[in-house]
Amino acid sequence: MISQGARHVVLELQDIHRYFGTVQANRGIDLTVKPGRIHGILGENGAGKSTLMKILAGYLPMTRGRILLDGTEVRYASPNEASSLGIGMLYQDPMDFPMLSVIENFMIGQVSGVASAGETYRRKFSELVQEFDFTLRPDTPVHLLTIGERQQLEILRLLSIGARVLILDEPTTGISTTQKEILFSALKKLAAEGRSVILVSHKLEDVDALCDTVTVLQDGRVSGAMDQPFDSTTLLSMMFGAPPESSRHIHRPTSQTILRLDNVSAAGGRTGLSGCSIQVRRGEVVGLAGLEGSGQGVLLRVAAGLLRPRKGTIHLDNHNMTHQGYHAYRKAGAAFLPASRLEEGLIRGLTITEHCALQQQGRSFLVDWHEAHAGARKKIAGFQVMGSPGSVVESLSGGNQQRLLLAFLPERPRLLLLENPTRGLDLESVHWVWNHLDAYCEQGTSIVFSSSELDEILLAADRVLVFFEGRIIKDVLASRTNVMELGRALAGRV
Repeated sequence: MISQGARHVVLELQDIHRYFGTVQANRGIDLTVKPGRIHGILGENGAGKSTLMKILAGYLPMTRGRILLDGTEVRYASPNEASSLGIGMLYQDPMDFPMLSVIENFMIGQVSGVASAGETYRRKFSELVQEFDFTLRPDTPVHLLTIGERQQLEILRLLSIGARVLILDEPTTGISTTQKEILFSALKKLAAEGRSVILVSHKLEDVDALCDTVTVLQDGRVSGAMDQPFDSTTLLSMMFGAPPESSRHIHRPTSQTILRLDNVSAAGGRTGLSGCSIQVRRGEVVGLAGLEGSGQGVLLRVAAGLLRPRKGTIHLDNHNMTHQGYHAYRKAGAAFLPASRLEEGLIRGLTITEHCALQQQGRSFLVDWHEAHAGARKKIAGFQVMGSPGSVVESLSGGNQQRLLLAFLPERPRLLLLENPTRGLDLESVHWVWNHLDAYCEQGTSIVFSSSELDEILLAADRVLVFFEGRIIKDVLASRTNVMELGRALAGRV
């Protein structure tokens, strides 16, 4: 049995810091994980959970801090080195080779020398499958497995190479109820054998069902901890805190429907979109809340014509747009602003003037550089961009890149679809962006935006849609809800 001969350890993280440029993801985190327990890590988007776990798994280096096993400091710089110390991580997307078989994937990281030991590994694999009641066959190609079965395979592989601390990042997203029950049974068995299990999750029901203790992160810091029995109200307060006092934006939407989705389903992200039906009125601001990958990004791209729905219909200003592409949506008055400014919104290596020249495309085969330069100067002045016409876009700060993207939006769009429009911006830039967007609403533009900040959604939106595993599970007026209520919905509690 895999449990024989295993030595279990106390894991300690001390004063862990991690910077990405000027952005600090982890701010002095202290955490102790004891053997024989399932330790939950909770926190909203951007709280620092995944960064901390990637540091622990050797995937990312820490900027400062210490990791101790049984009181002895350890240092490692790769997942392989972490694995040699007994620390293994099951990522959101299993790290396997789809074109290889189950047994070939199982043997990765273990086999050295001749392949004649294959029968030994088959026997070892069979014993583990029986021990944990998994449903894997050794010769099945991995690309034929479900997400839940791929998770089972990765757990067995990590255990077979000696994992004593097992990290799971949102493992129940996209798996069936039956596979979830099998997974939970296996994790409880591992803890009973003395191993440490770290569960990163936003689902309070999973935490209640599995965890012995929970540590909550907020804004890169530990905001609290709790042992069973858990009080969900307290946990949500630790996760989201109290919203700042500020006045809400007031809009005056009309009764005219600008965007209508009827029973729309689409692939994309971690969960896709399932049976989504919404209506957005002229001049209305709708905020989309949900943990990252819960379906809100797919909805924005479907409504912009960037993704085609698998079923359902989409109407923009009473025109059926279901089978149209992005340019047709753009022509009909819909404009999309992505969260990834340099990956989807702007083009690295090009100047502001060259971006303006691209906007001339379709009008002529020749570029009017005088017009492009004049356009760049106008946008820089009108949107207070800290740069010059010759500035390459990656040299601009995040706030100035966002101002530039806003400058490229059409003057009178019918519908603005915005993905995390203020992510990473300072408070002054956030206020500037929303003041600019409110001016669109005054002329009748409808806005649908996503944000990882519940406070921002409550302050900016007239209505809030909460996404959970690809579905809209709450549709509420912003004036009739609060951070705690939305937090419960984000965690699957409606």
